Formats: sequence, structure tokens, C-alpha cells
Amino acid sequence: MDNPSRSERSRKAALTAALTIIARDGPGRLTLDAIARESGLSKGGLMHQFPNKEAVLKALLEQQFAHFDEFAGKFRAEAGRADQPELATQIAISRELIAQQYSVAQAMLGALAQEPGLLADARAKDAERVAEIRDEADDADLAVLRWAAARGLALMTMLRVSPLEQPELDRLFARLLDDRQWTGFEQDVAARR
Repeated sequence: MDNPSRSERSRKAALTAALTIIARDGPGRLTLDAIARESGLSKGGLMHQFPNKEAVLKALLEQQFAHFDEFAGKFRAEAGRADQPELATQIAISRELIAQQYSVAQAMLGALAQEPGLLADARAKDAERVAEIRDEADDADLAVLRWAAARGLALMTMLRVSPLEQPELDRLFARLLDDRQWTGFEQDVAARR
């Protein structure tokens, strides 16, 4: 096996081990020693990939961004033409957050809580998306409210504090995605200016 292939395999093993540790033991137990033990890598081999815990967490976050970017591309291709494509995509991504394994989502939330500086990238990406949502909407405030509602449903479910069962969540996400459900709430943009 060539070095790039071995390096990529080691990197994947380390990230899988990190998620396992966070999900099983909590983010406070994530150390390079624990990752090395869980993955079967030597600590030196692990440190070649990730010099510290923050680098591991950053890589996990980037892995999540890549997953959701890929999901967004597939969703847009399958959904066809929507009146508000960015809003529809972001609502679908919130629904996908729930569909992921709870352990992965909870692990990421816990780990990011320990390293809040890593959330700066997520906030910046969300700010860009909200700007796109506002730009494509006739009623920007309503569009942002729909986005925030979807994100709130996802976060409550990921934190396991939601009183809603899956069928009700499915119904609510379908309603958030259906532009026709919201036309009566849209305000006359010209009247507000």
C-alpha cells in the first residue's frame, strides 16, 4: 500500500475512533492517547495526522460540512426547481441532521461545546446561508423564521429534549418545506418599506 493510501486509512481510523470515544465516553474523555488506543494507531502515527485534539475536532467538523454539502447537492438535483431553493435545502439539511445517528450528532455537539472556537466556521457558513435565504425570498423574515424553526426542531431532537415523535417531526418538516403553506403569512414587502 502506498503512503497516501495508508495515510488516508490512518486518518479515517483516527476520526472514527474519535467519534466512538465521544459518543461512548463523552467529549471530556477525548485525548490523543484514547484515540490511538481506540484506533490501533501508534501515538506518533496519530500525531503525524493530528498534532492535537483541536485538529481532530476540526477534521470532524470539516467531515460534517462535506457530508452536508454533498447532501445539499443531491437534494437540489432531486428536488428540482423550488421557489426558494436555499431555504428548501437548509430545511432538508436540518431534517437530515435528525436522520443521522444520534451518537454522531450528539458527539459533535458535545465536542464543539468544549472547543467553541471551532464554531466560528459554522457560524460564518450559516450567516452566508441566511443571507442567501433572505435574498431569494419575497418575505425575508418569514423565510428566516422557517429556517430557524427547522434548525430548532433538529437541535431539540439531537439533544433529546424534543417531546415530538418522528411522525410529527416528518409532518412538520414537510410543512416547513411546502411554500404553499406559507403564502397566507407573507407580508407585502412593498408595504413594509
